Amino acid sequence: MSITAPDQALTVAWEITIEDAPVALSARGDLVAVAGAEGTVRILDAAMGAEMGALDLPGGALKNYLSPTARHLAVTGPMGYALWRRTDGRTVVRESGAWSSSAAWANDERVAIASGRKALVLDADGDGEELWRTEPAASTVTDLAWLRRGRRLAVAAYGAVRGHERHTAQPVVTYPYIGSHLALAVAPTEKWICSGNQDASIHIWRTRDGSELTMSGYPEKVSRLAFDDTGFWLAADGAPDLTVWDFSGKGPAGTAPRQLRCHETITALAWRPGPAGHLASGGHDGTIALWYATAGQPANRLRPVRTLDDADSAVAALAWAGPHLLVTAYRDGRVRAYGLPSRTEL
Repeated sequence: MSITAPDQALTVAWEITIEDAPVALSARGDLVAVAGAEGTVRILDAAMGAEMGALDLPGGALKNYLSPTARHLAVTGPMGYALWRRTDGRTVVRESGAWSSSAAWANDERVAIASGRKALVLDADGDGEELWRTEPAASTVTDLAWLRRGRRLAVAAYGAVRGHERHTAQPVVTYPYIGSHLALAVAPTEKWICSGNQDASIHIWRTRDGSELTMSGYPEKVSRLAFDDTGFWLAADGAPDLTVWDFSGKGPAGTAPRQLRCHETITALAWRPGPAGHLASGGHDGTIALWYATAGQPANRLRPVRTLDDADSAVAALAWAGPHLLVTAYRDGRVRAYGLPSRTEL
């Protein structure tokens, strides 16, 4: 790994190069975690890019997740998962042989891990002991999310999203939709559960009464979904245009999304922390776009406020380390942090 000096002309706070091609990023507090395809994960200081820790997950990595206050890190991969503790660098690696697609933190101590057709809930402080698990789903679990302040776990697998209360193997509520769910997003308001699907659609359930809605017509599968901090705006891929749906009021039924045009193929998206509606996206061509994503009128095509296209490698992942630092991982091994001066500006 090498660290280069800051380039103020490009507003680059720092840049490093790693040998293992990045596949995932997460950022919380003062830490950034970068996962490589072969399973090497580096934990970095967000301000300077200096390495604070590292671990290896045999079989490769898919995603990583820092806990809410960056006390722990969970890493998932094709052959298992790993947990890292910041206080002493303790690492727990579980080579389960099961596809582990995702994880979700209920709080700084409890984390849910997808493991094959089940979700495991672990005590991260207690050496990763299993607290409880869900019964097997119909297929491999593809994504997870917590509701009710960490008391209910939503588990996505083929045919449905199922809700499990703590220590209940069987679901207490089921949200059916026949198809393969690739991504799960729960609004911070907890009014809505959304899945991005293999059949090129977004399916939505209102948690209050289970009523549902499908937004179809995407040209490609929808594999990236994210709500902003207000819970009123949902960003999605699935087309050359990013789509941003308005979930305020009664929700998006009967409305058109805002369309954000910059990339031919979207490879990453991340909302800037805060209520201002600022969104970052990355493309296969290496371009990063910054958006006032909630501006304009529905069905209008927006253009980015700013683009950063000084890279010649695809964007692998984006993460915000607070409102002033956007961290970008490129397929060629570079990880770059861009500084932004103001919470209200892009």
